[in-house]
Amino acid sequence: MKIAILGTKGIPNNYGGYEQFAEYISKKLVERGHSVTVYNPSFHAFHGTELNGVTIITKYSPESWMGGAANFIYDFLCLRDALARDFDIIYEAGYHSVAISFKLLGIRKLIKPVIVTNMDGLEYKRSKWSFLTRQLIRKLEKVAVKESHFMISDNLGIKEHYFYYFEKDSFFIPYGADPVENFDPEHLRSHFLQKFGYCMLVARLEPENNIETVLDGYLMAALQKPFIVVGNHKTPYGNYLRKKYKTDRIQFVGGIYNKNELDSMRHFSLAYFHGHSVGGTNPSLLEAMACESFIIAHENVFNKRVLYDSALYFKNKTDVKTILEEIISLRESKWASFKNKNTERIKTQYNWETIVTQHEDLFKVCLKKHGSL
Repeated sequence: MKIAILGTKGIPNNYGGYEQFAEYISKKLVERGHSVTVYNPSFHAFHGTELNGVTIITKYSPESWMGGAANFIYDFLCLRDALARDFDIIYEAGYHSVAISFKLLGIRKLIKPVIVTNMDGLEYKRSKWSFLTRQLIRKLEKVAVKESHFMISDNLGIKEHYFYYFEKDSFFIPYGADPVENFDPEHLRSHFLQKFGYCMLVARLEPENNIETVLDGYLMAALQKPFIVVGNHKTPYGNYLRKKYKTDRIQFVGGIYNKNELDSMRHFSLAYFHGHSVGGTNPSLLEAMACESFIIAHENVFNKRVLYDSALYFKNKTDVKTILEEIISLRESKWASFKNKNTERIKTQYNWETIVTQHEDLFKVCLKKHGSL
């Protein structure tokens, strides 16, 4: 098959979940004999035309001076270009900035290529958006649901959302992660950390990821162990967080893209917090599971559909405080059970080879159902 992946901030990944997914699945699909193209924005550091056998097409994005609104232009340019090529499948990562382009370019009437949209999380619930922007995103969601040939939900909670509100079914395929077997404590040295002597979180620094809830609870607990925040902090909200939590106990270390370093930090943490709250199966959560982390997650349907009973949950900063005040005894009594269940799920349900096969099979089904095969 000839497959194009659109809607990401490009590969190699230096941003987040969709980019990680695009980098991994594109490489694996090429290894299985398919032709795969990934679209990169012009501001991406990589300017080559090929990576691991994957074709790279770079398209202009005015993000440097327009901010997030640039995604509407970038997604339109990518989709228009892709429609002019001989692709069988166009995989759209996310919906809200491409929904208008679906309408403008009349994709609903096309027999080929087949448009498959990963609907991501509930974007309109992200607190970083203004009220008017949230209303706009809800309208764009409706357009994307109507116009997409097929939809993917990466979490059963998301799948249920689209069936309940739009009476439209979607294919459930989560993200993947590889089991991790080697952890190197030497990676802790550069951060002046001791094994099982610190707490941490890995996230985009955005309000809906409950970073303030976690850090407020941590400070209330007066736990005499440092807290490491991994994520790009050179943003307005990141600057706000660094000013609010200006204490030696909390370290903002920026993004870490050396996988072995990040995996080792996750593994050797006393407690790993996952505060994501507005949807989907988050890749960083799967990686924490693969790293045998002792996970404390925000209590919501999306996280529970991944972790079930193999994590502790919090709703507010008081919950965080209570957990951290008892963290040593809680870890001693529950970690072995949590670790075994989580690593087993990674091996059986979330391993990348399975996820790639599910996408490969889905693309064939979509082509057949849509009359293109």
